[in-house]
Amino acid sequence: MTEHGPVNDARKHLHSHIVRRVEILISNILRIGVVASFLIVLFGMCVTFTRHPDYVSSSPELHRVAGQNPQFPHNLKDTWKGIAQLRGQAIVIAGLLLLIATPVIRVAVSIVAFAVQKDTLFVVLTSIVLALLILSFFLGKVEG
Repeated sequence: MTEHGPVNDARKHLHSHIVRRVEILISNILRIGVVASFLIVLFGMCVTFTRHPDYVSSSPELHRVAGQNPQFPHNLKDTWKGIAQLRGQAIVIAGLLLLIATPVIRVAVSIVAFAVQKDTLFVVLTSIVLALLILSFFLGKVEG
């Protein structure tokens, strides 16, 4: 054993401790994002059915909200406006947007974690993944 042995062991222990904390953080981001998304969607559904009880008893009315051309907001501006007006459909959309954003946030946090660990290769690879995710949002935008 060299005289740097205990120092190297301490560094390895600290590094593994940091890696473990980052893994827990990423796990919590995913867990919290999914649970929060579910609760927001559930709340939005409750608001919708509370404000429009006829959706429960009338098939034509339910079809209006869940059919081929539903009354959901189609952009962020309309979504925020609908949330401000406590429109259930907008709240549901917000929950779904959070569900979509959760893995993107996880990738962004991974970039920071790899940068802290000075793992340049994984910073570059994860940055490419994040760029592709963001690009897919812009390329996947559908105009109605």
